[in-house]
Amino acid sequence: MSDASPPSSGPLRRGVAAVGQFAADRFHHARAFVVAFGGLIDLLWETLRWCGVGLFKPRGRLGRATLLDQMVRVGVRSIGIVVLVESFIGIIIALQMAPTLQQYGQLERVADVVGIAVVRELGPLITAIVLSGFAGASIAAELASMVEGEEIKALRAHAMNPVRFLVVPRFVATVVMLTGLTVIADLVGIIGGLITAVFVLDLSTSVYVEFTRHALKHSDFFGGLIKSAVFGITISMIACYEGFNVKGGAEGVGRATTATVVKSIVALIAVDVVFTVIFYVFKI
Repeated sequence: MSDASPPSSGPLRRGVAAVGQFAADRFHHARAFVVAFGGLIDLLWETLRWCGVGLFKPRGRLGRATLLDQMVRVGVRSIGIVVLVESFIGIIIALQMAPTLQQYGQLERVADVVGIAVVRELGPLITAIVLSGFAGASIAAELASMVEGEEIKALRAHAMNPVRFLVVPRFVATVVMLTGLTVIADLVGIIGGLITAVFVLDLSTSVYVEFTRHALKHSDFFGGLIKSAVFGITISMIACYEGFNVKGGAEGVGRATTATVVKSIVALIAVDVVFTVIFYVFKI
């Protein structure tokens, strides 16, 4: 009999096993991503279908009271934090850019930088990030609690589609209110830059307003609104998907809420990159 160690304990076999385990883990994560992405697309399709039913078939229309309630919860209660954050953003951009612009004798161009940065980029993106933590987490937690409380099963038992009665109002409210909040954010961000320019940088109000007016184009404003609408779709779909797929009781509700915020922020930045590339390629 040989005293050699069995092949399974050799370094080569352990190395191959480690590589195989690593590959299996990566495959598992990739598979989970594909499944989740497919689930999101399926949920979005069903949501859009029920939105179409609500528009064209009287029997499928949404309850106005339900929709208004969701718009208040998602959007109206977020106005204060959005105004606060965006005003800070306008102040920060103005103060950060002022020294560099002053070196070239173009201090008044701070109005251009603030206006373009806020309207094209930071207005929609920062508002969406705020809303993902404020409203997205709330939607996910609410739906997850309903799943754990078997309220979703009760709806299905009464032949009531959960997507129609739970997802669609939240979807519409998030898209509409995020678009409206973006308009407010754009205005507040520009005003924040204006206040900084007048009281700190000694620029006149008329000069700041004039440079802002000439710097901004209609495509900047409407491009930001298109972004915000897609951001609203992204947040609402991730929140609803995470809420519906919760597991693990109360602990699972917490995980779904955290996952919603993290995944929403990552997805928002990824979507923003896509928009930026498209706008750059087509000179929008």
